[in-house]
Amino acid sequence: MTVRAGREILALPGPTNMPDEVLQAMHRPALDIYSREMIDLTDGLHRDLSNLFATRNKSYIYISNGHGAWEGALSNVLSRGDKVLVLESGRFAVSWGNAARLMGAAVEVLKGDWRRAVRPDEVEARLRQDRAHEIKAILVAQVDTASGVVNDIEEIGKAIRASGHPALYMVDAVASLGCMPFKMDQWGIDVAMSGSQKGLMTPPGLGFVAASDRAQAVHRHADMRMPYWDWTEREGTEHYRRYAGTAPVHLLFALRKAIDMLLDEGLEHVFLRHRLLGEAVRRAVAVWAEGQVLGFNIDEVCERSDTVTTVTVAHGHDPGRLQRYCTEKCGVVLGTGIGDLQGKAFRIAHMGHVNAAMILGTLGVVEVGLNALQVPHGKGGLEAAVSYLGESVSA
Repeated sequence: MTVRAGREILALPGPTNMPDEVLQAMHRPALDIYSREMIDLTDGLHRDLSNLFATRNKSYIYISNGHGAWEGALSNVLSRGDKVLVLESGRFAVSWGNAARLMGAAVEVLKGDWRRAVRPDEVEARLRQDRAHEIKAILVAQVDTASGVVNDIEEIGKAIRASGHPALYMVDAVASLGCMPFKMDQWGIDVAMSGSQKGLMTPPGLGFVAASDRAQAVHRHADMRMPYWDWTEREGTEHYRRYAGTAPVHLLFALRKAIDMLLDEGLEHVFLRHRLLGEAVRRAVAVWAEGQVLGFNIDEVCERSDTVTTVTVAHGHDPGRLQRYCTEKCGVVLGTGIGDLQGKAFRIAHMGHVNAAMILGTLGVVEVGLNALQVPHGKGGLEAAVSYLGESVSA
């Protein structure tokens, strides 16, 4: 017996739920890729992506996922043998660093912890030790979707500047752009990258990179440059060069609609919605944790992200059983634990096209699963989430 008929809810951190309007925007004939309409579409998207990154500088659109955008960011500013400092707080900055290593960079990981955010003072101390300025770039993720942490990108930027070190500051905003504040110019970020399939509510397949003036200056002398990713190759009068060939027309229409929806809602409201729904999830998990089996992966309250919550499962209980129950019996797909947390955690995403009904439904299904599988947990997690939203969302 199941109760899963109806639309499945994706509560995993990417790809996220796509609005019907975004899906409908793709349901149209192909467009003449040399037309004025195509040029206007591209110009508008580049402008609005730069606005989302909060930069006056250029943005680039790649036909790729986030891993491709990592390469697009790295290859344009690094030369072979350059040293890169990776700030560990989970899986993804380290994976970005591994990409740099495979591309020919020397990589150092500033050892962190999967249970906490990057410490800006540790970054400053390491950079002060590098008196010869061998480190050419610093890599960090604003939100690591494996650990569930949010890093303070503004404070890390201040620490880099306080050290007096000239390394480029490069930030992964895949799980944060369009969900929470990101201020590229104000925070001193040189290269930012993101993808389409999370907060931007668009199918996987588009990667984005934005570059500061400093990054553009370094780019002119970088020797990792490759034709597809190269920023210079994407300039010029021929419109097709913006995409290094045929444009991903239907994904662009989807992205246009998704960004329009974000702008219509208002970015400050979008950010507030994510904060409220993220806190509702945290209220529920805090109650469940009273049973001594479930818990938060991230120890510090202020370091838990507003886009995904990673829930640890202890004492021999299998998070996979809960995930299978929620999916197969109730139609809610939870994120699995990955990397160091494989088989030890599950994840609840609260990013992108998500509202109170979807979050409360997800939390309710988790409670159903915990009860059905007799996993010890504090009672009343869903009620705590409901109470919080009732107090926080004014009439």
